Amino acid sequence: MSTYRNICVFCGASQPLERHYGEAMEAFADELVKRGIGLVFGGGSVGLMGQIADRMLEGGGHVLGVIPHQLQRRELAHQSVSELVLVETMHERKALMYERSDAFLIFPGGFGTLDEAMEILTWKQLGIHDKPIVFANLNGYFDGLETLFQRALKDGLLKQEYLPLYHFAPSVEGIFSYLDSYKPRYEGIRSWA
Repeated sequence: MSTYRNICVFCGASQPLERHYGEAMEAFADELVKRGIGLVFGGGSVGLMGQIADRMLEGGGHVLGVIPHQLQRRELAHQSVSELVLVETMHERKALMYERSDAFLIFPGGFGTLDEAMEILTWKQLGIHDKPIVFANLNGYFDGLETLFQRALKDGLLKQEYLPLYHFAPSVEGIFSYLDSYKPRYEGIRSWA
């Protein structure tokens, strides 16, 4: 039995040219279903977002989608998910995804994906939560981000103690290896969002 009830996946609503991303996402979804872990995601029916939800549903997994009213049409809200929650703002969306998740996985994506990743990482830096954060560094997608973090450290803009707050995993196996061995760093984390 997994210690995780739900894992939040931040990913794009675009369909990437590289098929490897979708294949890895489907393998990740299969493993979630196998372990009895639910998915929390942005509620869209298209791109990688729709692909992971579809795969989870095909396997009989529980899928919670959270989408703002204004994006419901734009992202074509996934109507077949186990639970679809409509919220007013992007902040409410992220707050609810945070509350309903035990861990966060960032798959390749664009501006929105990076926004979600940086906010959840900042919350962890501030001690608001101590849930695992994993970047799915498929095909080296997040190599540039890892280089940026190292540059920030070198230039004194990021403290060494913050580097263990996240993990870059190059594969689905690496993601679950990290999650399975994750140990919280802080005591008495308060819930805030």
